[in-house]
Amino acid sequence: MDITTALFYVFSAVLLGASVRVITAKSTVHSALFLILAFFSASCVWMLLKAEFLAITLVLVYIGAVMVLFLFVVMMLDITSDRVRDGFWKHLPMAALVGVLIALEMAAILMPGFRLKEAPELSAAAAKLGNTKLLGIEVYTHYLYPLQIAAVLLLVAIIAAIALTLRRRKDSRSQDPSEQVKVKKADRLRIIKMAPTVEAPAAPAADNNTGAA
Repeated sequence: MDITTALFYVFSAVLLGASVRVITAKSTVHSALFLILAFFSASCVWMLLKAEFLAITLVLVYIGAVMVLFLFVVMMLDITSDRVRDGFWKHLPMAALVGVLIALEMAAILMPGFRLKEAPELSAAAAKLGNTKLLGIEVYTHYLYPLQIAAVLLLVAIIAAIALTLRRRKDSRSQDPSEQVKVKKADRLRIIKMAPTVEAPAAPAADNNTGAA
């Protein structure tokens, strides 16, 4: 067993252990941290498979952006998952059965793709391009239409998410920029001419020092 195979088994074991702890940890913050560990282990496995672009994308996008944002939300909102986990052990047998069936179906579909007698050898020119550039050429030439369809689906999902959050509430106050632009100076400031008022002089106080005759 060489060092690459040993590292593959180590990272795979860490990945499986972290994945189990994601759904079994009592704290939501701990689950998020174990998910970060699972992503990092998967990134290491991809590095061993010489998929450097996918590995660095997983670290930058999921660990560096998505999971950090998720941790901020969880820690700021103080979300408790006790009620969600009330029926966890009750539904565990059915969930495990469904998970095993899904794993078997994925294995039946994906395993034929790994049964290659000899891996195709790259030409010298293709080997000089590098993994990332070859991936970009493959995606934007042979898989251009699926890429565009995926982009349209993501755009529709973004618009749907924005539409769901734009529900108007009666107790909320908002500003209308179009109405603010139409406002003129006369609508905001009105000058009124008023006659000046002069206060009357105060009457002199009676002299109390004058004595009676």
